[in-house]
Amino acid sequence: MKISLLKGSFSPKEIEKIITELLQVKIKFHEEKIQSSDEEETMKMRENRIIKLQNDLKELRTFLNNTDSLINVDAEIVLSKSNG
Repeated sequence: MKISLLKGSFSPKEIEKIITELLQVKIKFHEEKIQSSDEEETMKMRENRIIKLQNDLKELRTFLNNTDSLINVDAEIVLSKSNG
């Protein structure tokens, strides 16, 4: 199953807002999972994922701050059943 999440041209400010909010939701998800977990390995994995998402957000902002043109975006979510 595929879900078209974002498709089209956006100003740098528009796409920064949209992607920032998406990443913040994902960061919050991991933070909440850390709070409810007592497994150190799982907590470390989630902490590393949060750091990666924060770094991605910094890179996004750097990229967008260096452009005045519209940004073409085509983002979809692909869902499939897990084998495990």
